[in-house]
Amino acid sequence: MALSKSSLKGKIVTELKAQGFTTEGEHAYAAKMAEAIANAVIDEITSNGQVVVSGGSSSGTYKVS
Repeated sequence: MALSKSSLKGKIVTELKAQGFTTEGEHAYAAKMAEAIANAVIDEITSNGQVVVSGGSSSGTYKVS
């Protein structure tokens, strides 16, 4: 499964709405904050994430992409 900034943003916005945040309107910045968080999380995972496979013919450490 590929990582998606837009999918993560949507999930964050949904959770913020559930907690009572206003995510739409002229002065609502929760959706912008959600986008910034999603971008940072996905960038961090794809830059530094590693998966360790401990057994089998594919054992080793692999970069997350």
